[in-house]
Amino acid sequence: MPAATAIGYTRSAIALHWAVALLILAALPMGLYMTELTLSPLKLKLYAYHKWLGVTVFLLALPRLLWRLSHPPPPLPASVPAWQRRAAHALHWALYALMLALPLSGWLMSSAKGFQTVYLGLLPIPDLLPKDEALGERLAAVHATLAYVLLAALLVHVAAALKHHFVDRDEVLTRMLPWIRRPAP
Repeated sequence: MPAATAIGYTRSAIALHWAVALLILAALPMGLYMTELTLSPLKLKLYAYHKWLGVTVFLLALPRLLWRLSHPPPPLPASVPAWQRRAAHALHWALYALMLALPLSGWLMSSAKGFQTVYLGLLPIPDLLPKDEALGERLAAVHATLAYVLLAALLVHVAAALKHHFVDRDEVLTRMLPWIRRPAP
């Protein structure tokens, strides 16, 4: 398998990154929207879709994490200060943790609330906990908190990438978006 080059990530890493990003960008607003709805067929359908997205994020995050552990990312430009390197490293690992913790908290919450997840409407996923409404409510708070933490981390991630591209004019963003050009100095 090809390793990351000094310029960019491998095609596999890019594909996993954008697949998970798109799923998260669908799941987060759906989660915010559906919780505000009154009980209806639409709300139940959105909850099912949200769970399917979460399970898929979890299933893709595992190989993505394994890929990352076995394939070091391309080096940051020498112009990136050490504190930014440390911050980027910490943020990336936080994102990996959230990509696993958020779906897992949703699965635990659904289990405790007595709502089994049936992936894609076909594959029943076993409950991890017995029904316990009080625990389900606590897990709902954990799930919501993790969702807001993920949203904040994603905003920082995107802002940093845009800052590198438009302010620093380095190749940090183009490593994950090889079809765009580095802005001229």
